[in-house]
Amino acid sequence: MKIVDLNCDMGESLGVYKLGRDEEILKYVTSANIACGFHGGDQATMRKTVKLALEHNVAIGVHPGLQDLIGFGRRDMDLSPQEAYDLVVYQIGALWAFVKAEGARLQHVKAHGNLYNMAARNAALAEAIAEAVYKVDPELILYGLAGSELIKAGNKVGLRTASEVFSDRTYQSDGSLTSRRLPDSMITDEEVSLKQVIRMVSEGKVLSQQNVDVPIQADTICVHGDGVHAVEFASKIRTSLEAAGITVQAPGKTTGLNA
Repeated sequence: MKIVDLNCDMGESLGVYKLGRDEEILKYVTSANIACGFHGGDQATMRKTVKLALEHNVAIGVHPGLQDLIGFGRRDMDLSPQEAYDLVVYQIGALWAFVKAEGARLQHVKAHGNLYNMAARNAALAEAIAEAVYKVDPELILYGLAGSELIKAGNKVGLRTASEVFSDRTYQSDGSLTSRRLPDSMITDEEVSLKQVIRMVSEGKVLSQQNVDVPIQADTICVHGDGVHAVEFASKIRTSLEAAGITVQAPGKTTGLNA
């Protein structure tokens, strides 16, 4: 039996500025990655998003990002491993407090934006992030790009990991995501996206832009919640997965991720 998680980045609104359709998309996803105020979000948004996730029985994860509100955590930043460790510990602690106040538990940690991308390639940064997660709570699941340095670092330190794939992104032949700076990095055709998702989960393969089949581990699928049709797309992905006989649930509720 194939099992996969549907995760979504959320809680990224700030003050009067609203980003994403969190309450609506929570009906379809199984894990929520909640921003902690560095790349997006604020304390009130964190509290509200935690409560919403719990109301929808969606597992809660920390979504730590670079300290870059203006650039939404997607700009280049020269970050040392120690700095990466510190900012991840800090942000886990912030969200943990809100989750604890509601009598619940954190499930996972998934880095955001350029922190995620850098840790996918840079072993030293990946090890710092994995160490930060492990030292705060070794029971937390570390999410990372499938085949990345972050997944390797998590496994090395003794964390449970979830290899992440993307429904709306194109891939390169080395298994990396196509840079957002390129015009063909995003998949805008829903049917193409759905076919890619089903194949990644069912066959463990993704077709790169160079027309090469790349082996890929798909434990969790990222659904971006800030697109115009994000809610409708999340609904279609879940329906398509279940129609293909794939169980959709959070990794913290399974007995084991796909081998």
